[in-house]
Amino acid sequence: MWWTQGTCIVLPHEVLELVSLLLIGIAAWGIGFGLISSFRVVGVAIAVGIFLFLIALVGLIGAVKHHQVLLFFYMIILLLVFIVQFSVSCACLALNKEQQSQLLEVGWNNTKSARTDIERNLNCCGFRIFDPNETCSSDCFRSRQCQPCAPIIEEYSGMVLRFVGGIGLFFSFTEILGVWLTYRYRNQKDPRANPSAFL
Repeated sequence: MWWTQGTCIVLPHEVLELVSLLLIGIAAWGIGFGLISSFRVVGVAIAVGIFLFLIALVGLIGAVKHHQVLLFFYMIILLLVFIVQFSVSCACLALNKEQQSQLLEVGWNNTKSARTDIERNLNCCGFRIFDPNETCSSDCFRSRQCQPCAPIIEEYSGMVLRFVGGIGLFFSFTEILGVWLTYRYRNQKDPRANPSAFL
């Protein structure tokens, strides 16, 4: 936060901290309830959450201490995070049904642990066709009357991508606001400090 003309300006690093804690919490919730068993997926979510939390911490310390170098690095890294997040959000919103289907099939073929989680949680087997000769972790496999997973996943994928894209766009605009505020106010002195002291 900065002090300017008797008022306090709070940067969006609080929003960044919230997003990072949400990522870590959702990953822990998925593991705790057995929804996700892939260590790679959970590891990536936790790593991104910790990275965002550290960036927010750099912004907070830089704002409170009026530290020029920390604020500069906060501004640059936040700008890079904004570019990546904005690009991913736009891509999520721009995918049509055919592209979503291709993306889901590539993900299905490349992640065995996620495939197992999907089959178990959605009670389906196979992606496009059900093959009773293959192994499957869903309950319906015992009766050999399972439906393929692709129609179930595709039913929700568009809604999920729109939701993720919209949330990503919202938070990306708070990040660009943080970059602008950091650029605008990072050279101001702390009014509580000694007026003759150097920045």
